[in-house]
Amino acid sequence: MKANEDKEYASCSKKVWAIYILVVICLIIFLVAVVAQDNEEKLFYSLMTAAASYVFRPTDRFIGKAVMRLFGVAPPANSDDSE
Repeated sequence: MKANEDKEYASCSKKVWAIYILVVICLIIFLVAVVAQDNEEKLFYSLMTAAASYVFRPTDRFIGKAVMRLFGVAPPANSDDSE
């Protein structure tokens, strides 16, 4: 049963990462389409938004909280406690 719970958490974790990626892509599209005024700004907003989203990516702790809040699946216990 433990392996099934771990797989479910991993699946939900991937969904949270997918949501994060979609939000970043929408932000890039908004900045490039609405805010940028010339080609240099379009390039800057697209590259710097992607770079900043990588540098300030969510931690495992934040992802675990988001999985619990969105899907109600608790993170698996540490592998040190396993059989």
